[in-house]
Amino acid sequence: MFVDQVKVYVKGGDGGNGMVAFRREKYVAMGGPAGGDGGKGASVIFQVDEGLRTLMDFRYQRHFKAPRGEHGMSKGQHGKGASDLIIKVPPGTVVTDDDTKEVIADLVEHEQQAVIAKGGRGGRGNMRFATPANPAPELAENGEPGQEKNIVLELKVLADVGLVGFPSVGKSTLLSVVSAAKPKIAEYHFTTIVPNLGVVETDDGRSFVMADLPGLIEGAHEGVGLGHQFLRHIERTRVIVHVLDMSGLEGRDPYEDYLTINRELEEYNLRLMERPQIIVANKMDMPDAEENLKLFKEKVEEDYPIYPISAVTRQGLRDLLYEIANQLEKTPEFPLHEIIEEDETVNRVLYRHEQASDQFVITRESDGTFVVEGDALERLFKMTDFSRDESVRRFSRQLRSMGVDEALRNRGAKDGDTVRLFEFEFEFID
Repeated sequence: MFVDQVKVYVKGGDGGNGMVAFRREKYVAMGGPAGGDGGKGASVIFQVDEGLRTLMDFRYQRHFKAPRGEHGMSKGQHGKGASDLIIKVPPGTVVTDDDTKEVIADLVEHEQQAVIAKGGRGGRGNMRFATPANPAPELAENGEPGQEKNIVLELKVLADVGLVGFPSVGKSTLLSVVSAAKPKIAEYHFTTIVPNLGVVETDDGRSFVMADLPGLIEGAHEGVGLGHQFLRHIERTRVIVHVLDMSGLEGRDPYEDYLTINRELEEYNLRLMERPQIIVANKMDMPDAEENLKLFKEKVEEDYPIYPISAVTRQGLRDLLYEIANQLEKTPEFPLHEIIEEDETVNRVLYRHEQASDQFVITRESDGTFVVEGDALERLFKMTDFSRDESVRRFSRQLRSMGVDEALRNRGAKDGDTVRLFEFEFEFID
């Protein structure tokens, strides 16, 4: 089964918790705090493996949770950081955040990596909080929670040349005679139900990858037929080879087919029409093909090169392959997304600046309870050890410094009102 799109949940590992501990060694007076920091949580990293061809593995496992860091220990020992979770993906995988619809990474080269969900940092032990005013703090942080995301993986086949056209025009036959690929060929429509790739080499030693895509029909960009599932695979191709059946044996007009397919490509993605296009007049060994080709040339307005061939008898293939190789040499790659490269050694890995969200939001329920929510607040909440009074007091000071108290007063909170913060409820004291 060819799987080219799948939704996955990923979560970076939480950081390890810091520890509250004190030195109790003989002959060491006033030993002081000795609680170590927690280790860093593992990140979820996608890595390209050129041996993979589909996203089939993600059909059976759709949840990936990286391990958390070790907790801090006594005697000032820090917890061990967790090893990153490396997940292999095929070349051509585009990773998109399902909630924001932003592209996280476009992975195309072997062993190329992208961090998809970062692990949390380790919580600090009580050694870190010692001050002259408080030399023996009973205070430590929990580990920072790792990032969690719902993402969509989309495979876009890496091919230099894409064969497009109606079903049964001879795309699979053409691929089979110019490369070692063995696509399924039969006398019925939609024989090709998955993209097939083949490496083609010309007589002068140039080579390129050609993809035979499932046949398009009218309305494909709206989801009609099989081709709509695979239109995404033509986005990476640099040259489009438009195969037409010039014999007209199935009662279709080659010119109408030509217009229909180009219309579908344009409706799907306007940039597809920027690519060089080569028209292949196939089945020229059949009766009426020469007459149909003459009529076709009279109607075509675009200045695309037209190559009459017969994939079965191999007539005209040498010149066609030379033309494709020539077009590839002068055609740059078409980027799928605007990629901001932080480093020239990191090619096509996209790291967008994450806009700071509001620290907190205050709402009020029908029973009069004030509800305080927010990403920054949730992070502080999860990193606080509520079993220790000193940690609770620190959390209270942090809320005050963020402006939560003032915001509650502005919303009308009075002494004794109930404030809910996640699963905890507090009494507001003015």
